[in-house]
Amino acid sequence: MITSDTIIALSTPPGSGAIGVIRLSGPDAVRLTNQVFSGKDLEKQESHTLHFGLIKNDHVIIDEVVVSLFIAPKSYTKENVVEISCHGSNYIIQQIINLLISKGARAAKPGEFTLRAFLNGAFDLSQAEAVADLIASNSKASHDVAMQQMRGGFANELKDLRSQLIHFASMIELELDFAEEDVEFANRAELESLIQKINKVLQRLIHSFEIGNVIKNGVPVVIAGKPNVGKSTLLNALLNEERAIVSDIAGTTRDTIEDEININGVVFRFIDTAGIRETADIIEAKGVERTLDKMKQAKLIIYLVDAQEDEADVLKQLEGLAQQQIPYLFVVNKAELLDAQKKNKYQELEALLISAKDKIGIDTLEQALLNKVNLSHINTSETLVTNIRHVEALKHTQNSLNNVLMHIHNPVTSDFLAMDIKQALHYLGEITGTVTTDDLLDNIFTKFCIGK
Repeated sequence: MITSDTIIALSTPPGSGAIGVIRLSGPDAVRLTNQVFSGKDLEKQESHTLHFGLIKNDHVIIDEVVVSLFIAPKSYTKENVVEISCHGSNYIIQQIINLLISKGARAAKPGEFTLRAFLNGAFDLSQAEAVADLIASNSKASHDVAMQQMRGGFANELKDLRSQLIHFASMIELELDFAEEDVEFANRAELESLIQKINKVLQRLIHSFEIGNVIKNGVPVVIAGKPNVGKSTLLNALLNEERAIVSDIAGTTRDTIEDEININGVVFRFIDTAGIRETADIIEAKGVERTLDKMKQAKLIIYLVDAQEDEADVLKQLEGLAQQQIPYLFVVNKAELLDAQKKNKYQELEALLISAKDKIGIDTLEQALLNKVNLSHINTSETLVTNIRHVEALKHTQNSLNNVLMHIHNPVTSDFLAMDIKQALHYLGEITGTVTTDDLLDNIFTKFCIGK
């Protein structure tokens, strides 16, 4: 990939604001900026300095700015980097960017600054992906996990595993050089012990994805129940806004409605669904089908019933729900309509009694949600896998190492062992970027915002 040119992009969010920050990176970043900057000679200034002046197009003043200099290799990309802080007018920002493009800069592609940082060795691929996770973090937990990975926690763990495997791979390669003499340089018992040790680490990392994915993307919670029990009203109460249409007509919600909130640092993605019932209405039936699909994908279900529903029917609904083996909260809406006997019965079933319309019991429900997902005990300073690409690579690594174990117990020639170990090293290298392809890099970095 060519990185010899100088790229430019807006690094702050688009739209009018107090300031906008325009970033350039490349060998000519300082020289090009100096051509349009009226103030100190930027090419004679030291790294990590700020300079006030004017941006001019010939004699026409575009804006008063502050220019920040980061001279290679002491910058985010390890190239010369200039950041121009100007007034946050869309017109001004575009004028400055167009002016510098006319001088020789090129508009950056999505994620190209971080791609250059990776290619120039500022960090590995897993750390680069953590930059995107950090930008997208919407809770303390997701921030902590992304920060831990960006600072190399995951990468260091994988680096240790790879170095141990590389040692054995080199010993087996040495055996191949002396194949005719039938000697073993790699102790098979030690290799087996190492692989078992690595497999335990891999299994822990793979297992951590279940929690890591929830922290990164939020806890998917389906609000389910029969039609007209107050599911949409409950969603609105949880979100504290009129997000879903509420009506006395059964079957109003015919498709899923999703939104998320942060409850004490944990993000919940609430999914309001169509009421579950048999119906001749084709559209409503499709909604019911989607409800059942969403319930299967949920981490947690809020199962809502109306206080006036037949008790025997409610118990039947709960039996069916239990068979799905998905954690759920049993919630009774319009609880003020319960008589004492029914109230006691539902409390014995650990029901949460609420009134969604009057927002009574919502705080208790939120606490129950937190207790159910139980993320408070998670140590975000430990390595948690949050990326499905990483999980797949770890699983492939594990499969390759299991092949090595199989060949140790069913002796084969050293070249087969070498091939399986190389395969394991390949998959580990895909995570950190030791092994890359242009398609892989494009797939990762094009998901970044422009300017990062």
